[in-house]
Amino acid sequence: MGWSATLKDKGRKIRCYDYVNHPYERVRDALIQNALVVFQSATKTAASRANSVAAELHVDFAGIGVKTEIKIDVKSVEEKAGRSASMPTTRLTLEWKAAKTPRLFPLMKGELFVYPLTSTETQLDFSGVYKPPFGTVGKTMNAIVGHRIAEVSVHRFVSDVAGYLRQALSLSL
Repeated sequence: MGWSATLKDKGRKIRCYDYVNHPYERVRDALIQNALVVFQSATKTAASRANSVAAELHVDFAGIGVKTEIKIDVKSVEEKAGRSASMPTTRLTLEWKAAKTPRLFPLMKGELFVYPLTSTETQLDFSGVYKPPFGTVGKTMNAIVGHRIAEVSVHRFVSDVAGYLRQALSLSL
């Protein structure tokens, strides 16, 4: 697992990754068949562990719990077959925002790349850009603490999806 973030001209870039201990084809198929169900189930499962009934992004930052219900849109799914020297890759283009008060939370746009690490492990690699709310005031708040909250919530999202896929695919053997 890991993440990194750098400033970009239109928002802040976030990169996060995790792995699933199942073959690429099984992970790819689960996401191609119904990515929204996987994402919603993963976030609901994580939310239920936190005693909540809503699908949400959540993070504990410096002892303060921050969470919001989210609406995830899968804009596109593309698969690139592996050639002799390259590996197959599936790319899901995603966007999410707060379900009830989208103007109060960052808008995230990104891509989730799925590709084999080995014959039995699959990488989930998220790269995205978010725009903080509130214009200039939001940019200032983001510089102070907002970017860390966004980074941690994205990391948690990818981790929740990977954990859900590890468990769900183990049950379907």
